[in-house]
Amino acid sequence: MEILRNWWVRLGAVLTTAALTVFVPAAAWASTGPGEMVVEAARRRGRSSFGAWGLICCLVVVGLIVLALVVIMRNRRSGKRD
Repeated sequence: MEILRNWWVRLGAVLTTAALTVFVPAAAWASTGPGEMVVEAARRRGRSSFGAWGLICCLVVVGLIVLALVVIMRNRRSGKRD
């Protein structure tokens, strides 16, 4: 029964992630009021405003995600040696 429960938990996590990935940006895009001001500000700003700081921030976030995955995978492997 624990195997079935684990699969239900995993399936629920995947479905929740997929739903949030689709619906949160759609709700933000469809919002009125402040959402429209953000879209207008982004249009006026242009595409070259990302800059070096944005690139560094993006690389740091990606690096942290990769590091977290490596640590999690090592802990899973070391726990099964008993």
